[in-house]
Amino acid sequence: MAYLRCDFHAEKIGVQTSMIVILPDAGALSEAPVIWLLHGLTDNCTGWTRYTSIERYARKYGAAVVMPEVQRSFYTDMVLGQQYFQFVLEELPGFCRRVFGFSAAREKNYIMGLSMGGYGALKCALTAPENYAGCAAFSSVADITARVRKAQLQKQAEFQAIFGYDMKIPPEADLFVLTERSDPKKLPAIYMTCGEQDDLYSGNARLAKALAEKGADLTFEHWEGVHSWDFWDRSAALAMERFLG
Repeated sequence: MAYLRCDFHAEKIGVQTSMIVILPDAGALSEAPVIWLLHGLTDNCTGWTRYTSIERYARKYGAAVVMPEVQRSFYTDMVLGQQYFQFVLEELPGFCRRVFGFSAAREKNYIMGLSMGGYGALKCALTAPENYAGCAAFSSVADITARVRKAQLQKQAEFQAIFGYDMKIPPEADLFVLTERSDPKKLPAIYMTCGEQDDLYSGNARLAKALAEKGADLTFEHWEGVHSWDFWDRSAALAMERFLG
């Protein structure tokens, strides 16, 4: 596998930013499945490759993996900041397809993420389901409204920058609203995991129930575990086997 750190200018966020890209050793990149893999709140673009075996899993399936950096943005077009959601949803794929020759075909594209990145992955899949054949979300911040409501003083300031001073979550940022508005026939396959001892478990269980009742092609797996890289490493392996195996 080729392992690249790519620094480039992103217009939507107005800065030089970075991503880690893993490329398969053989075959045309236009034929490779592409995984858009999103990091969590306290990580950056290096987290997945530092703490999991994602490169080894990608090698098994001949997949390309793109891991962008979005700071602590919650993959949102911020009220007092940059357009991180549009960056991940539109600009990043366009840039990578131009530079690496990836396919834009739905059946070649998958989006995955952990925690904040799980929220981002689900948000992308529910907003633009035509872009992805599959979405995997691990230990997601499934209920963003509850997360903001419980935020302590320092994090309240962050959420005010993201969502505005009233910290009111707009419909396009609420996974439950997006689920209700979705057409289940158009959604990609969705694979969710969460540890049963994770503080985010109840929110994931409620979102999984909402998706199932909506008629989505959903698998929700949970087992003993907490908010940890051990859990996410196993989840990534399971997700790639489900979608690419």
